[in-house]
Amino acid sequence: ASALERVGVQAGERVAILAPNIPEMLEAHYGVPGAGAVLVCINIRLEARSIAFILRHCAARVLICDREFGAVAQQALAMLDAPPLLVGIDDDQAERADLAHDLDYEAFLAQGDPGRPLSAPQNEWQSIAINYTSGTTGDPKGVVLHHRGAYLNACAGALIFQLGPRSVYLWTLPMFHCNGWSHTWAVTLSGGTHVCLRKVQPDAIHAAIAEHAVTHLSAAPVVMSMLIHAEHASVPAVPVSVITGGAAPPSAVIAAMEARGFSITHAYGMTESYGPSTLCLWQPGVDELPLEARAQFMSRQGVAHPMLEEATVLDTDTGRPVPADGRTLGELVVRGNTVMKGYLHNPEATRAALA
Repeated sequence: ASALERVGVQAGERVAILAPNIPEMLEAHYGVPGAGAVLVCINIRLEARSIAFILRHCAARVLICDREFGAVAQQALAMLDAPPLLVGIDDDQAERADLAHDLDYEAFLAQGDPGRPLSAPQNEWQSIAINYTSGTTGDPKGVVLHHRGAYLNACAGALIFQLGPRSVYLWTLPMFHCNGWSHTWAVTLSGGTHVCLRKVQPDAIHAAIAEHAVTHLSAAPVVMSMLIHAEHASVPAVPVSVITGGAAPPSAVIAAMEARGFSITHAYGMTESYGPSTLCLWQPGVDELPLEARAQFMSRQGVAHPMLEEATVLDTDTGRPVPADGRTLGELVVRGNTVMKGYLHNPEATRAALA
């Protein structure tokens, strides 16, 4: 935090980071807000034009970049009239790439004062992060999140995931995705242990689970399929709780994961609500159901995230709630503490999204 202040970053200004799930990425989730600044995690899969758009749109003062993404970062910076200060992370596990940075990350940290206390937010609605949507129908939109929502979403995540001091969380979910569903803060809040994983590869995941006695992770169905078919797949020594998002996993994936000691919870959400908005929570008797019936149960949604006041599915034409019959389609509408402040520099889209 104090290192950012030394290079002129002021409260409310943006600090971007382009990095995989490495310790520096996790550190940014504390150091940047601790300086009163706003964290902008950039999707490492984006091309140079999209990265340049994000840096320009949020007016980033600093870009912290892992050297593996140096080439695309340099291309993006070349598109900007006023590029941010470039701080380079020299991770020895990174694939070799050139990164002509302004400051080395470790040298940058050495400029700071370890005795300086972190800056508390001026109020709970102060911005903590900006996460950009995928931009599938145009330029990405910057979703502005506040400290209140981040704190309460972290508390909710710890509650739902049953995190505690003995929890060991493996980072298979990208931290750039909704700030890792606020698990970046939830694990620390619970006194648990973070295990960073640079690349999401099946054998590396199994090795990390065995080495660190991992108890929790989050993964898309495709990652679970990778784990099942890994060359060196093994059964964890302790049960592993998994939260998965997106489409509900097929019954074959559920059966194979359960046979390997993984317990699955399905969630649905969006960037605008800090990640998960609704959950499929386990109920008595579900364990005794046949596999297909259990898979069908897991595909259901409707239990609101604890810090949301309301999550309702409405008819898009009438605006009325649809029947909970498992057939009628509608649009999910949420209200509560864990809803974004709005879209950065886009009041029209904000008005359309927030009633």
